[in-house]
Amino acid sequence: MSRLASAEEVFTRFIEEFRDDRGEVKYERAISELAVSGQKSLIVDFQDLYAFDPELARSVLASPDDHLPRFAAAVLSKLRMRDREYADQIREVHVRLRGLPAETPLRRIGAEHIGRLVMVSGIIVRASAVMPYLMKAAFRCTSCGEMTYLEQTSQYMRMPTECPSCNRRRGFELVPKESVFIDSQRITIQERPEELPAGQLPRSLNIELRDDLVDVARPGDRVSVTGSIGLLQRRGRGGVLRTFDLVLEANNVDVSGREMEMLEITPEDEARIRELASDPWVHRRVLQSIAPSIYGNEAIKEAIMYLLFSGVTKELPDVRIRGDINVLLVGDPGTGKSQMLQYAARVAPRGLYTAGRGSTAAGLTAAVVKEGGTGSFILEAGALVLADKGICCIDEMDKMREEDRNAIHPAMEQQVVSIAKGGIVATLNARASILAAANPTLGRYNPYQTIAQNISLPVTILSRFDLIFVLRDQPEAERDARMAEHILGLHRAAGTPITPPVDLALLRKYISYAKRVRPVMVPEVIERFKDFYVKMRSASVEGGEASAVSITARQLESLVRLAEARARVHLREEVTVEDAEAVIALMQRSLEQVGIDVTTGEVDIDLIMTGKPRSLQVQLQRVLGVIAERERISGSVKDDDLFDALLKDHQISRAEAAKLIGVLMRDGTIYSPRPGYYKRTS
Repeated sequence: MSRLASAEEVFTRFIEEFRDDRGEVKYERAISELAVSGQKSLIVDFQDLYAFDPELARSVLASPDDHLPRFAAAVLSKLRMRDREYADQIREVHVRLRGLPAETPLRRIGAEHIGRLVMVSGIIVRASAVMPYLMKAAFRCTSCGEMTYLEQTSQYMRMPTECPSCNRRRGFELVPKESVFIDSQRITIQERPEELPAGQLPRSLNIELRDDLVDVARPGDRVSVTGSIGLLQRRGRGGVLRTFDLVLEANNVDVSGREMEMLEITPEDEARIRELASDPWVHRRVLQSIAPSIYGNEAIKEAIMYLLFSGVTKELPDVRIRGDINVLLVGDPGTGKSQMLQYAARVAPRGLYTAGRGSTAAGLTAAVVKEGGTGSFILEAGALVLADKGICCIDEMDKMREEDRNAIHPAMEQQVVSIAKGGIVATLNARASILAAANPTLGRYNPYQTIAQNISLPVTILSRFDLIFVLRDQPEAERDARMAEHILGLHRAAGTPITPPVDLALLRKYISYAKRVRPVMVPEVIERFKDFYVKMRSASVEGGEASAVSITARQLESLVRLAEARARVHLREEVTVEDAEAVIALMQRSLEQVGIDVTTGEVDIDLIMTGKPRSLQVQLQRVLGVIAERERISGSVKDDDLFDALLKDHQISRAEAAKLIGVLMRDGTIYSPRPGYYKRTS
């Protein structure tokens, strides 16, 4: 007991005597500021405590439950001397420790840590609603009305054994108004995706948050938590089981997920990064380091490179303009889509790879699920939320669940996931770049069909991708020979793989470092983008009413993002005309693959925006016009009359007219009231 009492004295001396680099009494000042800021926690850096008294610091690590309440009592008495009214109002002060000397990996937490102070870090995957937690219970005897007060220390509520006045052993009711409650919340943290060993399931740990730690973090946030490891009893039918669940009773929570995730970059790393950036061929060197084992696909690798570096996010007073770049790869099986996605997830400072079906119950966005033990609803984060401030690689995107497909829209443009279910209404951040891959519906890409006909993705999602590329597996003797040579060379030299110009570890740090740069556009670049946009739009006007719209404002924003990303590759503070020309060429290449109207051969952005080329929309409008005209006369239109009118007025053949009528019937724009007759639905 004397040892603990002396520990309290040493801690009091630590508060009074410890001075920071500027010679100020750091913690005395912090206690004085508690009442002003309305807080009830004193945050102590563990390194300071260790520097002052190593023996006390070591004993705190070994038995935090004995020392921390005594430290809190010492701080409360100090606060009472300064502001008695505020001290009486809050009743309790917490001493929160941060920055322990070593972090314990979630994978290593076990029986030897029970009762010890540890620091763990991970990503929050679920959080319960905030619930009142009973600290001191007031019971009233139903017989004589006598009040009994009991401190609650165990997991289950303790009831009085007998009434001190009438000696009754039963008939007590809890009086909430007289009892003392604090807020409590349970969260679950999981290992970070980038730290997960290959082929292993991520480990998770339940954490109890109390009082002012409640709601400091939400699903998707990366946190570092200090606390003591406790046990949670498991109950079976025969009583309490011998197996227990580990739970971390949090002492302090530091949220790191809200800042840009930066890898630790040493001065030596910075020197290597600067040396790499000074190379005039840095663009080519980085490009050749993107998935070097996959042959060809230079344009796609360039797009992935820009996605990894990303553009600059602009926070305007009324709107937020995303800087993250979204890229979609559509292609035949065996063209290396999945390998490129897995590589991108591995090289990104913060990357996550998932299949379209989703890796958790929440799938790609977020879900409200019922907790087994309590039956209460908890919020669970999905892949896009877990990839916040990073990149999310979604394979087999065409096989996504319908509910995720609807929720992914705001995640791609506004970069938030909104959920309202089970009494939980929440908006979670999903500020991630999306690199997605999809297979054509019929196995192989059909060049005579539009992009929307080739893959079963809604056009509302297609329009949110900055770049879409098609990978086609076409026989071509010379290229096939080179590819076969490349693949067989990989197998032959399995022990000595292709060495990229920039190794993976340096490339990750280079990307992380480049994200600090915020390049701005010079007037020449603005003029070049303006000219390109106006030229592409005016090409649409020249063709009159039936002309295709070749580009929209969404593509213009994409060009800006891509140009900023290209400037970041060079660590430049300004976007140059060279960047503008390069990204315009890449955008045109993407549009030529997916935005070409197969009937007219023109670039038509309506293919991505609406799923139908402008030429088809005009033809459909003509058919609807004829049906509307005939309806006014006879109520419904006979098929032969319709075919004759279309051939005579618009030179549309019978076969073509039948195809157009089929499209309108499928869309539900017209219907057949009886065989051989058509009417509009509205």
